Amino acid sequence: MAQAESPPARLTRRAAFLRLAARGRKIAKPGFVLQAARDGAAPELRIGYTATRKLGNAVTRNRAKRRLREAARLVLAGRRLPGVELVLIARRETGTIPFSQLQQNLARALDEALA
Repeated sequence: MAQAESPPARLTRRAAFLRLAARGRKIAKPGFVLQAARDGAAPELRIGYTATRKLGNAVTRNRAKRRLREAARLVLAGRRLPGVELVLIARRETGTIPFSQLQQNLARALDEALA
């Protein structure tokens, strides 16, 4: 049985989210918005997730973030991205879009952002 890959390090500080919003590359796809930037000083991939209150109540926002976390874990499993910081912003359709489509959109967005 293959060993499950651990999830990437998390962005938790508001300042990190604001820094990526200001200087990161933004890619909008059905289901999410991806903000990406390379930080040469960081030794590992770091990722953050956010869902605004416009999406709905806490249950809706948490479901959207859970789906984004799992899609990111699966898509990033085989990739080595040292020094990359990502933020995934949930959209209204994040909770309802087919999961396979969410994964495909994330893979395409990553390829675009890091090209």
